[in-house]
Amino acid sequence: MGRLFGTDGVRGVANADLTAELALGLSVAAAHVLAEVGTFEGHRPKAVVGRDPRASGEFLEAAVVAGLASAGVDVLRVGVLPTPAVAYLTGALGADLGVMLSASHNAMPDNGIKFFARGGHKLADELEDRIESVYAEHRTGAPWQRPTGAGVGRVTDYDEGFDRYVDHLTGVLPNRLDGLTVVLDEAHGAASRVSPEAFTRAGATVVTIGAEPDGLNINDGYGSTHLDKLRAAVVEHGAHLGIAHDGDADRCLAVDHEGTEVDGDQILAVLALAMREQGTLRADAVVATVMSNLGFTLAMEREGLRLVQTAVGDRYVLEEMKDKGYALGGEQSGHVIVLDHATTGDGTLTGLLLAARVAGTGRTLKDLASVMERLPQVLVNVPDVDKSRVTTSAELAAAVTDAERELGTTGRVLLRPSGTEPLVRVMVEAADIEQARSVAGRLADAVKSALG
Repeated sequence: MGRLFGTDGVRGVANADLTAELALGLSVAAAHVLAEVGTFEGHRPKAVVGRDPRASGEFLEAAVVAGLASAGVDVLRVGVLPTPAVAYLTGALGADLGVMLSASHNAMPDNGIKFFARGGHKLADELEDRIESVYAEHRTGAPWQRPTGAGVGRVTDYDEGFDRYVDHLTGVLPNRLDGLTVVLDEAHGAASRVSPEAFTRAGATVVTIGAEPDGLNINDGYGSTHLDKLRAAVVEHGAHLGIAHDGDADRCLAVDHEGTEVDGDQILAVLALAMREQGTLRADAVVATVMSNLGFTLAMEREGLRLVQTAVGDRYVLEEMKDKGYALGGEQSGHVIVLDHATTGDGTLTGLLLAARVAGTGRTLKDLASVMERLPQVLVNVPDVDKSRVTTSAELAAAVTDAERELGTTGRVLLRPSGTEPLVRVMVEAADIEQARSVAGRLADAVKSALG
């Protein structure tokens, strides 16, 4: 059996890769690892379970709840809520673990299981490995420790989770949103109720699109991976800005009043300056990945802020933030983590804070986002190469050196092996798009020649 956990939980085609049997077994294993069932006299472990509105989430939720309860864990079932809501409630309710059923921005046939440890924190690799190990032991015949009688877990619908999470979101805003008109694209996903409610309570006039989930339409033409409808709606309604989430609402992208996209790097830049002004940007530092646009790096340098870069993936951003005590981090894709108020990327919180900055300053989002200029960025995937030699090939190193010499201080080159496929990603940024394309093309040829 290959490793089940990927970069963000266990994910696959529901009822094909991700079956009810797998969901049940992993949940029992997670209970034994995260809740330490049976180790404390009189201890009643507790779990929070939520899901996005995918049709497959209904049977997978039933399997997860059954697995947890069979292991002696009391379950608080919160229903359809965003991933960051489940993380927040796991911490706020003192639960031993949290479980979210979602495949984020993936198409409807997919689904996934994401576990949170005490406090609502994502799992370290070590904990994921332990869960897989316990699960594998069971599959090879080792019996579960099974409680009976009053020892089995009880299942309760925790309907208060919705209001408790919305109260948390609105309670951390530095100012209200009165006077703003905001278009929200919910991707027919997990935030279809939460996000409009939070923005409305905060004082905004809200227009919603993509907020009618039917179990089959999640991410279908709406959300952070499909911004055209949001752009059109913002212009049509004369809104101040638009906010787009993905299926589980752990990310946020935005659109200014002219319908122009504001990506995760720009959102980070706007929030960084706001937090520095408010005295909450610890060490005057922002954490981002190596894929952040060079324009973001230059903007942070110009503003006197320190940029700390990590490997690609919001989990690595979060690890660096927790390790060093930084307050703000994120990715170009819109995963933004404000660690004082969330343990993971929270798209609704990010959108609220961005809107609060617009309302509090009286400036347009277009003006605020102009703090950084996005340099043209070209990404080329080079397949069927030996990606393991990216860092050791002398021929490739020479080609990169030549490219960097040509680009100078106004460009950047990044070669990155794919984590899941036999290919190398070539990323080039330059002040001019044609130069970026030209350099990327030459480097892609060099990768084929050196690693083919």
